[in-house]
Amino acid sequence: MTHEKHNAPQLKRTMSAGQMEMISLGGAIGVGLFMGSSSTIKWTGPSVLLAYMFVGLILYIVMRALGEMLYVNPGTGSFADYATEYVHPLAGYLAKWANVFEYIVVGMSEVVAATEYLKYWWPHISALWSGIIIIAFLLLANLASAKAYASLEFWFAMIKVITIILMIILGFIVIFFGVGNSGHPTGFSNLWAHGGFFTGGVKGFFFSMSIIVGSYEGIELLGISAGEVANPKEAIAKSVKSVLLRILIFYVGAIFVIVTIYPWNKLDSLGSPFVTTFAKVGITAAASIINFVVLTAALSGANSGIYSSSRMLFKLSHDGDAPKMFKHISKRIVPDRAIMGISTGIFVGFILNVIASNFNHSASDLFVVVFSSSVLPGMIPWFVILLAELRFRKNNPDILKKHPFELPLYPFSNYFAFVMLLVIVIFMFINPDTRISVIVGALVLIAATIAYLVRHNRKTTKY
Repeated sequence: MTHEKHNAPQLKRTMSAGQMEMISLGGAIGVGLFMGSSSTIKWTGPSVLLAYMFVGLILYIVMRALGEMLYVNPGTGSFADYATEYVHPLAGYLAKWANVFEYIVVGMSEVVAATEYLKYWWPHISALWSGIIIIAFLLLANLASAKAYASLEFWFAMIKVITIILMIILGFIVIFFGVGNSGHPTGFSNLWAHGGFFTGGVKGFFFSMSIIVGSYEGIELLGISAGEVANPKEAIAKSVKSVLLRILIFYVGAIFVIVTIYPWNKLDSLGSPFVTTFAKVGITAAASIINFVVLTAALSGANSGIYSSSRMLFKLSHDGDAPKMFKHISKRIVPDRAIMGISTGIFVGFILNVIASNFNHSASDLFVVVFSSSVLPGMIPWFVILLAELRFRKNNPDILKKHPFELPLYPFSNYFAFVMLLVIVIFMFINPDTRISVIVGALVLIAATIAYLVRHNRKTTKY
């Protein structure tokens, strides 16, 4: 790899394959699913199921491309390394800074969400103090060790996964046996009875994909945790093969149950379909259960954000693209100063949000725009993985002869996934609900590109 990579100290391989898999799974199953995915269903109706499958196919190609490279060379910050070596140093730089930006913004929004969920039980709790306690708790978990982080994330993800499985089972009981519906099975007519299956046409179908892409972001965490997992080759092969299938089952399964039990055009008035489904079959504590689950989902999102972006900040520092202080590794073999740097970023963002919401309620609209602006930078790792794998294949023909799981239909699968991701970005710009967000995301990437070019120009001028 690049010469900086050889100089970078190695982080400790303390994670198990199961923890690595659950981290990737947890990273991609976010709060959005539990809150009903109402935007995606509103734009395209029941055909949202196909939209989730279609984005899942794109992600399958991305993950197989990443897995192919990881198997040969696992390391912390992997996809950014591949971008630097196989695409261009600018691509690696953008992949790393996009990851840092994305997860500071996501972490901040998840902390804000968590403080709101706590108000369900304690209506008078101070959002400021509960946010500070949450950030401090996650900071300490990440500073303890990669193993402590992985254990915490494993249980956060497990809670989400068990809830979704229960939701799917209960949903099928309502669909086939009518439990909670006066004994009348709901059947499948809601999939087509309220304006058809494709209610928003082609435009609505692609509009929904922009939100779905955002909800899948985080799956590439598998690549970042590869540098800290024991027996990486075995763990990577197992995780890449299974994690995407599981995510598809959870997302498509849960959404299928929602749009089959309830008319898609009445979902807005339901609140959370998860709460309603649990309540339907007689689970009276449904609201409390789901509130606990979305709280852990929010904590999980912030936890993953601190872990992922701190490793990227650590990489940036070693590559000379971030302050040298973030190079430091603690006695517990974690990049402690990078973790504190990211946590500080989340804390500052959280405080600004608290101040803004006190002065002006419309500031919350601005916050939604800023949060959504992380979607485009979050897609950068996927673009660079697809491009890097093309060059990786050309440069390593001998390695590929004995490779246990090559990307199928190379290079057509790369081109297909790359073009479809571009199409989704174009539709994000067309859609008035996501236009400002994609412009903000693009401005962040342009600013990072200018910073790189200025720095690079200074270096060449020096020599």
